[in-house]
Amino acid sequence: MAFSLEERLQLGVHGLLPPCFVSQDIQLLRVLKNYDMKRDDLDRYIFLMGLQDRSEKLFYRVLMSDIERFMPIIYTPTVGLACQQYSLIFRRPRGLFITIHDRGHISTILQNWPEKDVKAVCVTDGERILGLGDLGCNGMGIPVGKLALYTACGGMPPQQCLPVMLDVGTDNETLLKDPLYIGLRHKRVRGQAYDDLLDEFMKAVSDRYGMDCLIQFEDFANVNAFRLLSKYRNKYCTFNDDIQGNSVLLCLFVFIVPVQAAMGIAELITMAMEKEGLPREQCVRKIWMVDSKGLIVKVCKSSSVAAVAGAFSEQIIRDMASFNERPIIFALSNPTSKAECTAEQCYTFTEGRGIFASGSPFDSVTLPSGMTFYPGQGNNAYIFPGVGLAVTAGAIRCITEEIFLVAAEALAHLVTEDDLAEGRLYPPLSSIRDVSIKLAAKILEYAYENNMATLRPEPSDKEAYLRTLTYSTDYEEFVADSYRWPEDSMTVQSCKL
Repeated sequence: MAFSLEERLQLGVHGLLPPCFVSQDIQLLRVLKNYDMKRDDLDRYIFLMGLQDRSEKLFYRVLMSDIERFMPIIYTPTVGLACQQYSLIFRRPRGLFITIHDRGHISTILQNWPEKDVKAVCVTDGERILGLGDLGCNGMGIPVGKLALYTACGGMPPQQCLPVMLDVGTDNETLLKDPLYIGLRHKRVRGQAYDDLLDEFMKAVSDRYGMDCLIQFEDFANVNAFRLLSKYRNKYCTFNDDIQGNSVLLCLFVFIVPVQAAMGIAELITMAMEKEGLPREQCVRKIWMVDSKGLIVKVCKSSSVAAVAGAFSEQIIRDMASFNERPIIFALSNPTSKAECTAEQCYTFTEGRGIFASGSPFDSVTLPSGMTFYPGQGNNAYIFPGVGLAVTAGAIRCITEEIFLVAAEALAHLVTEDDLAEGRLYPPLSSIRDVSIKLAAKILEYAYENNMATLRPEPSDKEAYLRTLTYSTDYEEFVADSYRWPEDSMTVQSCKL
């Protein structure tokens, strides 16, 4: 209903629409009123995904109108529930589904994707979806949600983003027995066949979209995540968001679980300490890994994973507060039910001195003293949209750990004293679009200084250059060259009246 009279005549839909002309502002109002009528967060997720299918620009206008409100729906924690129910709520396909049986034909499948100018691919095999485990083909909700944030938070045009599911089967017996399950109905294929699929996929994407097309790995199991990153990082433009994207968010030295994020964090902390002049051997000695069974040592065979709800007990938090004036508590496991502690527990047990960040959002907390604190969301959405924007804008073909260190430093400098006083560890999510652009600008500066960016000529004002690339939710005017106005101009005049 936002089409003007002229556009309705050109499109041949005059009379097929109500006579009222509706601006995008009014459309936004209608969406918000319908959104408020939904019963629960899963219904809200389904509603927003339906809007994304019908009207992409309006969808992103809605997200950007209040990103703090809508991010928990399209991303963590609701996306976890959506993935668990993905087969049930499936309406229309989004992205590419490539299976283990498509080996030898992946390049042909990529030809079926209508967009030719793809700059970022987010891919998963669904084996380790958040803290929920193997969800197989249902894990497609993760790359879809991630790339929505590339646009909403980083300003990347959605047509340049491609979500991909590599379906190699699932070991989830519940899914295999579910008649509604949309994926392959056999156990996960591993070994050489799996590796051959990944090799063919990486080559096919780079052949189709260029060597500077970003390929982001998401929610692969530990058994594959680290080795695939090591295998491809110097050959393709790629990074693993769980290992590297999360690593810029922390500055702790004790980790309770040896998940992908913790290993990436530890490596980045080591790099940061080395940059400050501390020998690497001493850096490593300051980092300790603990899981649910105790301290992790070299000979330990433990394979405990993240998502241990309540792992940060009252005693642990009080001990942190006893030897830190401003203890920083990260409860990063997703979804919310898996968080190691709550925001209220952090602020209460530290008597308001703690600074809290979580993987999923928590509401503000008011203590009996009257002090109100605003928990930070230690969400890699602060990082990967900015990294992706910089990589694609500058045609950076190798994503090194130093790029993530630059992003970490840039993010840290955007945190104000007022943010810390309110208990925030990161800038408010409401400013995330600006945060992403500033991070991307710093990464571009570093990339050009170190001959990593291949875009020429080098933009003199990198932040201004990045802003020219950002996606606009404004409707574009419809133009049809073949249209001819009616010979009787009064016909048009009568329609206007």
